[in-house]
Amino acid sequence: MKGPIRVQWTKRAAGFSSKSKSRSGLILHQVQRTGSIWMGEIEIRILEYLEYLSTCGYSTRTLKSKKYYLRIYLEWSEERGITKAEEMTESLAERYQGFVLKYRSIRKELLSVETQIHLIIAVKSFYLYLEKKEYIRKSPFLEIKLPRKGRRLPRNVLSVEEVERILSVPDLGTPLGIRNRAILELFYSTGMRLFELQKLETRDIDFLKKRIFVREGKGKKDRVIPVSKRALDWTRKYLEEVRLGYVKEVDNQSLFLSWKGNPLQTNWILNCVTQAKEQAGVEKKGSTHMFRHTTATLMLENGADIRHIQEMLGHKDLGTTQIYTHVAIRKLKEVYEKTHPSAGSLDNTSKNKNVDTQSSDTS
Repeated sequence: MKGPIRVQWTKRAAGFSSKSKSRSGLILHQVQRTGSIWMGEIEIRILEYLEYLSTCGYSTRTLKSKKYYLRIYLEWSEERGITKAEEMTESLAERYQGFVLKYRSIRKELLSVETQIHLIIAVKSFYLYLEKKEYIRKSPFLEIKLPRKGRRLPRNVLSVEEVERILSVPDLGTPLGIRNRAILELFYSTGMRLFELQKLETRDIDFLKKRIFVREGKGKKDRVIPVSKRALDWTRKYLEEVRLGYVKEVDNQSLFLSWKGNPLQTNWILNCVTQAKEQAGVEKKGSTHMFRHTTATLMLENGADIRHIQEMLGHKDLGTTQIYTHVAIRKLKEVYEKTHPSAGSLDNTSKNKNVDTQSSDTS
């Protein structure tokens, strides 16, 4: 490597801010820098690494995430004058780990453990690639440990009454209202992920067998899931009364379209669900994933087998699905304490016994 290469390069760091007062507080706002700039070796290697990953079958979604996390690392290293991979030491790797673990947002909140793990894994994998390619002798991140991730119980599970309030928000007198109702119904009926619903095509809906084919879900795995008659009815209404008027190109197979005929993007669908929740007066945090939590929990409470829920949600690990058993047990405990005769205190039990005895004496 003789020196930096002068190129045209657009640095788009969704979550970066040049206005942040912290040394490396470049995570929350978006800024785009364009023009002729100098690229150091680390930046060149990152681009090479991303190109390599694109040939390994990674999804576009995964590649975007990798690029985002490595951009954060690149900004951090540039601030410290580190432009070459071999300049990164184990001591500096520990400092970067500390930055990730201690970083606070503009709301003074620590990053979630999951985000911390993603940030560190991205850099560890990058340096393992450099070691494999013999750009460096040994990765300085080998001994860096990942934060421990606990199982967090979903706190944003909706009641059936809250769900119905949200579903009733769209104005059914308008095409957009019918489309939005179909979107909400599908989220509630299937528990699909946001990107899975966004990728649905018209051919994926089987009205006769009441099921949906999910193409390349998480981990690029396909699966078939059941769907309720009510959700299918609203989907059919949307297809017959709305989508036919939106579609501009015959070969456009995307299920949900904008009024311009373009496939709906994930951020628009996210806003659709969030606005419906707010207009319904539901204050619980969450949006599309809230329906996913709700679907799993309500099915479990009503007797569904945990492995069937795992299959429906597309979880690779049963342990991921089992978090919903804790939510269901918590609900069961509440019902138990309200309804079981022996669930009261010892004093109450004794009083009830005395009353029963007195009743027996007088009878």
